[in-house]
Amino acid sequence: MPFATPRRFPPLLFVIIVALLPAGRILGDLVWTPETGWEIQGGVLSGLIGVEGRNAIDLMNKARAAEEKGRYGTASSDYEKVAKKYPNSIWAPEAYYRAGHVRLLRKQYDKAFEDYQHIISTYPSTTRFNEVIGLQYRVAAALLNGAKGRIFWSLLPGIFTARDRGIEFCEQILVNAPYSDYAPLALMEVVAGQQWLGHTEESIDALDRFINNYPQSIMAPDAYIKLAQANASLVDGPYYDQTSTNEAITYYQDFMILFPGDHNVAIAEKGLADMKTVLAQSKIKIADFYFYKRSNYVAARVFYNEAITAYPDSDVANLAKKRLAAVEAAAAKAKNSPPHKKFLGIF
Repeated sequence: MPFATPRRFPPLLFVIIVALLPAGRILGDLVWTPETGWEIQGGVLSGLIGVEGRNAIDLMNKARAAEEKGRYGTASSDYEKVAKKYPNSIWAPEAYYRAGHVRLLRKQYDKAFEDYQHIISTYPSTTRFNEVIGLQYRVAAALLNGAKGRIFWSLLPGIFTARDRGIEFCEQILVNAPYSDYAPLALMEVVAGQQWLGHTEESIDALDRFINNYPQSIMAPDAYIKLAQANASLVDGPYYDQTSTNEAITYYQDFMILFPGDHNVAIAEKGLADMKTVLAQSKIKIADFYFYKRSNYVAARVFYNEAITAYPDSDVANLAKKRLAAVEAAAAKAKNSPPHKKFLGIF
């Protein structure tokens, strides 16, 4: 049964109705049923009148009919025609919403996200704002978890995952709605994606943003320990720069102070001990150089003491104490030894 075409108001009556209605009641809500097609409820206008209004609703009904029959390609194409041809009407955001829906069903993730982004960018006052952000998160999370889209006009399934696109989409969600419930989730998805791709520095940046922007999130403990572990993964041993070691120590300590009852405390304690061991060992290596290679007892004392301070009551600290005793003995011996006489050659 064909959908009914809405009756046209006489021009004078139309003007009178618009003048008498409160501004908030001019545009209504869109409702679709199989019997009547699309209708406007709670208002009188769609933002279009006359022939344009009839053409818009006819095209919307055509698109929904194709959607109901599973002809998703036709449906998405017709919906986007409505959105682009009548961008200032009540039909445009709904058309983008339906287009995104059918494209998501077809696993056209990029196109679906793009349709949802049109709604957020162009119609931010939509009552579906939070719902659309949630749909964008659904798309991004699917890609970050290895979902494969479709290629060649959706005739063939994709063979490559698109985690980098998932990261990009999550970052867009953070721009769209930085204080929404989905923002912390999106940022942690960025972390997971960067870690999966082996981008440790980028994952550290994302985790740092998380603990600064969402410290009250229920995922904050996870962010702290992941940040400590990510920095720890960059540590190459006692012979190398210890910047990452110190960062890891800081975040392990912060985690244990802020979340003493968390179930990962034991993991943090183990990680902290490992990092303190590496840091103390690095101090011993430097001290050994000054002691054994340069006989610089002052510098050796400084670094052996720093090793003890870095991890007191540890095996490394005990080794540093023994070396420090050796330094003191060597320094005393050098002090008590008679000065070497200069050899005066005979010419």
